[in-house]
Amino acid sequence: MLSTYRRIFAAPGSLAFSTTGLVSRLPISMSGVGIVTMLAQLRGAYGLAGAVSATLALAAAALGPQVSRLVDRHGQRRVALPAVALAAASAVGLLLCARLGAPDWTLFACAAGMGAMPSMGSLVRARWAHLYRSRPALLHTAYSFESVMDEVCFIVGPILAIGLSTSVFPEAGVLLAVVFLTVGTALFTAQRRTEPPVHAAEHRGGGSALRSRGLQVLVLTFVATGAIFGSVEVVTVAFAQERGSTAASSVVLAVYASGSCVAGIVFGALRPTGPMARRFLLGVSVMAVSMLPLLLVGNLVALAAALFVAGLSISPTMVTTMGMVERLVPASRLNEGMTWTITGLAVGVAAGSSVGGWTVDRAGASAGYWVPVVAGSLAALTAFLGSRRLRSAPEQEAERVEDGDRKPQHHP
Repeated sequence: MLSTYRRIFAAPGSLAFSTTGLVSRLPISMSGVGIVTMLAQLRGAYGLAGAVSATLALAAAALGPQVSRLVDRHGQRRVALPAVALAAASAVGLLLCARLGAPDWTLFACAAGMGAMPSMGSLVRARWAHLYRSRPALLHTAYSFESVMDEVCFIVGPILAIGLSTSVFPEAGVLLAVVFLTVGTALFTAQRRTEPPVHAAEHRGGGSALRSRGLQVLVLTFVATGAIFGSVEVVTVAFAQERGSTAASSVVLAVYASGSCVAGIVFGALRPTGPMARRFLLGVSVMAVSMLPLLLVGNLVALAAALFVAGLSISPTMVTTMGMVERLVPASRLNEGMTWTITGLAVGVAAGSSVGGWTVDRAGASAGYWVPVVAGSLAALTAFLGSRRLRSAPEQEAERVEDGDRKPQHHP
C-alpha cells in the first residue's frame, strides 16, 4: 500500500504542491466554526454568529465556481493570489469589526468578501489530473490521497479553531486560518512547473462547465450528500448534549471522519474496475443505507461505532466523483467542474445543518437522525435517476477525443 502511494510522488514537485495545498485548504474547515466561536464570545449572540457564518458559506457557494472559472481561463497563480488577498483582507476586516464593536452589518459584509477564497482542493486535484491524466491508476491513487487529506483538514481544523479561540483570544482561530490561507497559497502558487496550462482559447463561447448534464447530476446528488454531513454534525452534538457529555461529540465526529480516512487509504491502493457511474451509484446507495443504524443507537459508544461504519463509504464515493468530473468536463474547465461539486456539497451542509437543528428542537436528538436518512435516500434516488447521463457522457467525450468529429457509421 505504501509503495502505491510513493509512486504518485515520483513526479517532480508533486509532494511540494500537495503539502502546500493541504496547508492552504485548512481554512475551509476553520473559518466557519472560528467565526461562530469568536462572535459567541465577543457579542454573546449565537444567532448572529451563525448568521455571519452562513453568509460566508453562501458567498463561497456563489463565488467559488466563478473564481475557479477564472483560474481555468487565466491560470492558478494569476487568479488565486488576488482572490486570496481579497479573502484575507476581508477576514482581517471581520476581526477588527468584531473586536471594535462595529455595527453588525459590517460583519456580514466582511464575511461575504471572505467567500472569494479559492477552492484549493480543486486546484490541487487539477494538478494531479495534469500529471496523470494518461495514467488512470495513478490518478485514482492521487485523488484518494487528497480525499484523505480533506478528512484530515476537517479533523484538525475545527480543533485548532475552537481550541485557540477559547484558550488564547477569541479571534485566534480565524486569525490562524488567515495565516494558513495566505502562506499556504503563496507557497502553492510558487510551484510553477506543476501548474496546469491555461486554456483561454477554449473558453470562448463555451459557457459554464455546469452545462454538462452529467455534472448537473453530480452536483444535485452532492447537495443531498452534503445534507447528510451537515445534519449528522448538528444532531450528534445534540445527542451528546442530551446524554450530558457535549465535549464527547467532537470525539464521535472524529471517529466518523476516521472511517472515511481508513476507507480512502485502502481504496487508493486498490484498482477498481467497471464503469465509474456504477461505482458512484453504489457508493451513494451504501452511504444512504449506512444512515439507518443511527436511528437505533442509544448511547455514544454505539453511535461512534455506527458513524465509523457510515464513514467508510465517504472517501470512495468522493474519489469516484472527482474521477467522473475529470471525464465529464473538458480539461479547460476542470477547476470549475470540481468546484461545482464542492459547492453543491457546501449548500447541502448548510441546508442539512438548518433542518437537523430544527428537527432536534422539535422532536429531540434521536429523531433528528431521520434527517440524514431522508437526505441519503434523496441522494441515492438522484444518482439512480441520473445514472444514464453519467454513463453516456464520459463515453461520448472519450469518442470525441479519440476520433474527433467522426460521423456515425451506417451499416446495411
